[in-house]
Amino acid sequence: MAPGRLRWSAAALVLLFLAAGAAAEAVRREVVTSPHGAVAADDGRCSRIGRDALRRGGTAVDAAVATSLCLGVVSPASSGIGGGAFMLVRLADGTAVIYDSRETAPLAATKDMYGGNDTLKARGALSIGVPGEIAGLYEAWKRHGKLPWKELVLPAAKLARAFRVSPYLHMQMKATEAGILGNAGMRAVYASDGALLKVGDVCRNGKLAWTLQAVAERGPAAFYGGSVADLLVKDVKEAGGIMTKEDLEKYQIKVRRPLSQSVMGLTVLSMPPPSAGGAGLMLVLNILAQYGVSGISGSLGIHRLVESLKHYMAVKMNLGDPDFVDVGAVVSDMLSPKFAAELKRTIYDNMTFSPQHYGGRWNILQDHGTSHLSIVDGERNAVSMTSTVNSYFGSLILSPSTGVLLNNEMDDFSMPGNTTANSPPPAPNNFVAPLKRPLSSMCPTIVLKDGKLKAAVGASGGSMIPAGTIEVLLNHFAKNMDPLSSVMAPRVYHQLIPNVVQYENWTTVTGDRFLLDAATRGDLLKKGHVLKPLAGGTISQLVVHNVESRGDLTAVSDPRKGGVPAGY
Repeated sequence: MAPGRLRWSAAALVLLFLAAGAAAEAVRREVVTSPHGAVAADDGRCSRIGRDALRRGGTAVDAAVATSLCLGVVSPASSGIGGGAFMLVRLADGTAVIYDSRETAPLAATKDMYGGNDTLKARGALSIGVPGEIAGLYEAWKRHGKLPWKELVLPAAKLARAFRVSPYLHMQMKATEAGILGNAGMRAVYASDGALLKVGDVCRNGKLAWTLQAVAERGPAAFYGGSVADLLVKDVKEAGGIMTKEDLEKYQIKVRRPLSQSVMGLTVLSMPPPSAGGAGLMLVLNILAQYGVSGISGSLGIHRLVESLKHYMAVKMNLGDPDFVDVGAVVSDMLSPKFAAELKRTIYDNMTFSPQHYGGRWNILQDHGTSHLSIVDGERNAVSMTSTVNSYFGSLILSPSTGVLLNNEMDDFSMPGNTTANSPPPAPNNFVAPLKRPLSSMCPTIVLKDGKLKAAVGASGGSMIPAGTIEVLLNHFAKNMDPLSSVMAPRVYHQLIPNVVQYENWTTVTGDRFLLDAATRGDLLKKGHVLKPLAGGTISQLVVHNVESRGDLTAVSDPRKGGVPAGY
């Protein structure tokens, strides 16, 4: 066995010993193997709701509708019907399609609307994009669902009336305490007598339950028109926003073809623009594939991963909404093994470089948190879906009339402004325009081998999503780690600017300890990397189809967020 693989195995063993209660895969609640269908989500309540939909004869898309709406209720800091999503569907007959329900800029939005003021773009009423999640879920359900729409929405409506605060949600609430207490709508739901709700307290959002009930009965028409739309627009306007009822009425989802790449003996499907994540994932895999499996193990493999991620980050900001800018040539390069080979020649195994070495022209934006789910049904239809309200609790505005927490997705647009010698200019391909979708990093992914489904995978975690997804994918398919270990292994990230390797060093809400081993950290330092510990990162959900053995499904929910999968 190669020294690098020995080191990786040792690091994995150290992590498993550090993980509380991780004596064996079979005893951890974060992994389940099931013969028929499986759901891996950020919260066990939502995984079970999705599993129950499958058990009643529903498809993976039916389960995705029910699961994602549940997550928007019990994990509102990360996603919800006030935000947007990307859903990748791969049917058992081989058909693959993307449902893009990314938020759009309101009709009144302009390139210079923030006047160079980052604060206005980051939070508050002017940061709100037009929500798309309901429209996207409904379109996917119309095409691929079997169960009644109402039956899929009502479990979330019931939870909105009363659910218990999870440890991870409470952590997000504490991190956003001032914002929650500063908004009357949020304060009424997530606080009591001026103090945040605690872990295990019952949270009630009756107005959201009313909105979801209306959506259950009348579909998207209830959200994008009628009384819900009137009330939502009224609340946004009173908060100082520019979203109108016309914005809601004109919202359109986009049905797209996924990117597809053959690499490492696999076929990888992922998200095209307006996300940079899918093309970035494929670029990095194309670079790493040239080293062979032995070349991506150990600390040298991590160095090569980091260098490849830096190249992705340098290219990323050339992308944008394909309905507004021509990104075909950029995507073609990112999927090209020849382009990857050119970049590989600039990677040195004994050193790293300053950001200028990687050739980026534009200021790099850092998008924020999300929620991911992976689902496979009894027919082996698969869904990989990532949804978001962007930052924790989005815009920090909860519509008091509808209970809808609104996104701050406008912050993912680039903004014209003054630049300095130390700050690259903003990326014009990602400037605001009416109806435009901002650039994203989300990359819901499905993996095939010889035309057969192998896995549905993805991650939440903003601009770190591609790195987290790549690492889990490589752990399982290149390093032959079992599904749980693939998700549990400590991760590293690089955003190019600042020129810092962020490595996991934290104890999660479940008591698990994640830490990149000291030997690897030492090797990275010798190559000139600057290291910074990170208490957080990405949260991955993985469902593996054990097609070469029993044909059953192994689902893993990442313990970093306290998720639990469900199957039958």
